[in-house]
This record gives sequence, C-alpha cells and structure tokens, in this order.
Amino acid sequence: MNLWEAFAAFILGLVEGLTEFAPVSSTGHMIIVDDAWFQTKDLFTPQAANTFKVVIQLGSILAVVVLMRDRFMNLFGLKKLPGQDEGGPRLNLLQVIVGLIPFGVLGVLFEDYIDEYLFSTRTVVIGLVLGAVLMLIAEWRRPVVPKTDTVDRLTYKQALGMGLFQCLAMWPGFSRSGSTISGGVLLGLSHRAAADFTFIMAVPIMAGASFLKLLKSWDSIPAEAIPFFAVGFVSAFLFGLISIRFFLKLINRIKLVPFAIYRLVLAAVIYIVLL
Repeated sequence: MNLWEAFAAFILGLVEGLTEFAPVSSTGHMIIVDDAWFQTKDLFTPQAANTFKVVIQLGSILAVVVLMRDRFMNLFGLKKLPGQDEGGPRLNLLQVIVGLIPFGVLGVLFEDYIDEYLFSTRTVVIGLVLGAVLMLIAEWRRPVVPKTDTVDRLTYKQALGMGLFQCLAMWPGFSRSGSTISGGVLLGLSHRAAADFTFIMAVPIMAGASFLKLLKSWDSIPAEAIPFFAVGFVSAFLFGLISIRFFLKLINRIKLVPFAIYRLVLAAVIYIVLL
C-alpha cells in the first residue's frame, strides 16, 4: 500500500465515521468522495471497492458498542441503568429483534440488486433529496409532546414501524439513521429515544451485513487490499467515537431540519458539479 492509498483509506474511514450516525448517509458520502477523488474501483476491483465501503462500517459499529456498552449489557440483563425502576419498562431483546426483521428479510432479497445498480453518485443524489423530504415531513407531522420520551418505553408496534422505515436506507443516500429516526419521530418517540434505538439496531444489522459481504467477496479481495481495509477500519472507529458523542448531545436540541437542509444543498452541489 503506497502513501496515496493509505491517505484514501484514511479519508474514506473518516467520512464513514463522521457520517454513519448523523442522518446524512455515510454510504452516500463515501460513494461521492470516492467517485470524485479516489476511484478505489481502479485501485483494486469494483467489487472490492464496494466491499470496502461496507466492511469499514465495522469500525463505526465497534465505536457504538464501546460507547453504549452499558445499554447493551442492560439489554441482556447484565446491568441496571440509572433511572430504571424495579419491574418498570425496559427495552428488551425481543423488541430489537422485531425491529430487525424487515431489514433482514429485504436485505437478503435485494442485496445483489443494490450492489449492481444503486452504488452510484446519481442514485445517491436521489436518496439525499428523498431522505431530506422524509425528515422535513417527520418534523412537520411529529407530535408536539412525544408519547415515548426514552427508549425504555418503546412499544413493539413502534419497534416494528422503525424497522420498516429503516428499510428505506437500502437505497444509498437515504441514510439509515435519517430514515429510522424520522420514522421514530413520526411514531411518537423523542428524537433522543429514536436515535438510541436506531443505534442499537444498527449494530447487528451493520455487523451482519459487513461480515456477509466480506465472506461473499473474500475471493475477489486481493491480498494487497488488506492494509487498505485495515486503515479504513481504524479511521472509521476513531472518528465514529467522536461523531456518536457529538450527535447524541445535539439531536434533541436541533432536531432534523438542519440535516435536511444540508442534504438538499449537498445534492444540488453534487448535481451541478459531478452530474
């Protein structure tokens, strides 16, 4: 791996880590940055380049596990969190599974189609615009007072609904957190509760998708690409730690509108400059 390749892997990991949990689409940003500057499909192969964009998400996932380790321990009954009353409401593992089912089923059915047809700058621009519209609708239609102020009060119906909204993120540019948080807000959750459940669901989904992608594409990844993947992974982990802390403190204060505006501006700039 030469210096340029190391720099490309670092920057793409940085983009992944900073954007994965903000509602702006990390995959969309990586595709745009890669198409505009690095062209990793020419460094290795198109399949290896697409695999890289999925696999380095494991770095961001590790950041979630590190920062939310108490919540995951609580989910498995290993630790009680402050404010949880004995016998009171608590997020449970079955609710998470209910939220995961729609994405898991559709992901298996459409993974090959998505890889072949949707990883392009043009489709990302479409996803950025449609995702921004969904976020604006969520802010316009959300209850004035959330029915569910913490993730521990989540209902099974809300979990399933957020899981269905998460399926929109299969389209690159839509944003997993953007579509899922928007769905949660529309279903009566506070922004922070919706963000917490979004991050919790992201761990098994992104980890599973990354490992499956890696297994299916292992033979197409040249040995010289392994250091490239490793640099991207570490970069995504480090910048994911920063991004998650910042976003969770910010989301209840500024809501979704600023992110929607950013997406629309970015889509316009990309359309003018790159398309």
